Amino acid sequence: MAMRLIHRKRWALPKQDSSIAPPHVWSNADQDPVPPEKWTWTGWTFTQYWLSDLITVSTWSAASSAYASGLSVTDTVLLTLTAALCNAIPTVLNGAVGADLHIPFPVAIRASYGTYFGYFCVASRAVLAMFWFGIQSSYGGQCVTPIITAIWPSFANLPNHLPASAAITTQGMISYFIYHVVQTPFLFIPTHKLQYMFIFKSTLVPPMALAMVIWISVKAGGGRALFHEPSTVHGAERAWLWLMNMTSITGGFSTLAVNISDFSRFSKKPGSPVWQLPMIPLFKVITGLFGIIAAGASKKVYGTILWSPLQIIDQWQGSSGGRAAAFFCSSLWLLAQICNNISANSISFANDMTTMCPKWFNIKRGMIMCMVLGGWALCPWIIIKSGKTFLSFMGAYSIFMAPIAGILCCDYWLIKRRKYDVPALYDPRGIYYYKLGTNWRALFCNLVVIIPLLPGLAYSVTPKNVNIDTGLQHLYSINYLYGFGLSFILYFSLNYFWPDRATLIPAVVPGVVRHLNSADSDLEAEVSVQDKVTQPTDKLKE
Repeated sequence: MAMRLIHRKRWALPKQDSSIAPPHVWSNADQDPVPPEKWTWTGWTFTQYWLSDLITVSTWSAASSAYASGLSVTDTVLLTLTAALCNAIPTVLNGAVGADLHIPFPVAIRASYGTYFGYFCVASRAVLAMFWFGIQSSYGGQCVTPIITAIWPSFANLPNHLPASAAITTQGMISYFIYHVVQTPFLFIPTHKLQYMFIFKSTLVPPMALAMVIWISVKAGGGRALFHEPSTVHGAERAWLWLMNMTSITGGFSTLAVNISDFSRFSKKPGSPVWQLPMIPLFKVITGLFGIIAAGASKKVYGTILWSPLQIIDQWQGSSGGRAAAFFCSSLWLLAQICNNISANSISFANDMTTMCPKWFNIKRGMIMCMVLGGWALCPWIIIKSGKTFLSFMGAYSIFMAPIAGILCCDYWLIKRRKYDVPALYDPRGIYYYKLGTNWRALFCNLVVIIPLLPGLAYSVTPKNVNIDTGLQHLYSINYLYGFGLSFILYFSLNYFWPDRATLIPAVVPGVVRHLNSADSDLEAEVSVQDKVTQPTDKLKE
């Protein structure tokens, strides 16, 4: 028992004096509002961030897969653009919370969900981020294989010494291990310094992707005919297929519309996240077009449709010149995968764990835990190989993310009018405690939105074992638009007729504010709320 207590004390983080949380609340600096010296993200940083997140193997493949379902190129481009707008608009609106108040998503969500019910949102996103970290790591391991093969061609014929039950070969495990060796140092880059990694990627990866598309298009003798091919489906089938693919592409980035505050809290100016509004659709459509054009051209060049850029690279391994190109392009796709995994998954998980278990986790420990659990304990290579139904479930996780995004957006912009009491967000018994730590309005909205979608979710996971009404199946096909829109309207209505007046404060109570020195307008200084705000939370309740 004594040894156990010693180990627990050894692993526990030292309690830090928070700049904003009450003394009795266990906190650490990673949870606090970001101080001004770390406000380093500009509009250009957000541009590079989305270059990192969207110019990836998965974005390339998603649009080409929609095209493969029977839709025309025009249909695919339009639905990709619509999906991008469905991502961009909530992302910009919810990003304002972080840009204005410099607080992370796990703290900001308490204003609309309540002190304890907010943990439901945090835990949901943490689980999703952990699984996707492992899945994206497996795809990253696939980028390593052509790199090694380009150097040592014999690696392609490496004997397998693992049983079939392992769901991975010796070659695949070596590539996966090397991927983690390469990725691990990147996990420890502080969030406010990630822009340097984004700059490096955005300088190299887009030109390489464009070069691949140009090369295979020229090899195929041009691809104009591709854009004139009609859709192979018609009528209502085409319409629902259009909406289903649009929802699928939207759902892949539904988490970022929720947790964008984890990044926007480092904004140098409140308007910096607005740059995302044009950039997300631009990069998503361009990368999708790359995938569609390359897929059409590959059919002419190789006699079969290749949906992934890695499949195209595999065709180059036969010659010395092709091996050099395979090494270079695979290395850059590997970089793209690492950047995407860090920005979209590991940072999200680390922020969530820091909030849920501040005594045991900070951002660095959360990153390590994400790698251990998501990257290894879950055996994601098994999920990819034999878990098609599980991947369908993960893709459908937007049914939980959409109402969170809608409620957060409505609460900040329409209900609270961008007026949050930041110190109260860090106080478990502050004005955002509501009743029993739960805002019943948010709970009601989640139940109304999610319950009708559960039959569709079950059908997508096990279609052979579930029979559902056609209407519910169609509703599930538009689950993100339905979830976001209905939760937004319903939450607004409930607050209009039954408002919680204690939370409707007359002015923002910030966590940190910027002071401009009269001698130097660019000088920024951190100011503690406790030194500037004299109106206590109890008076606001009255």
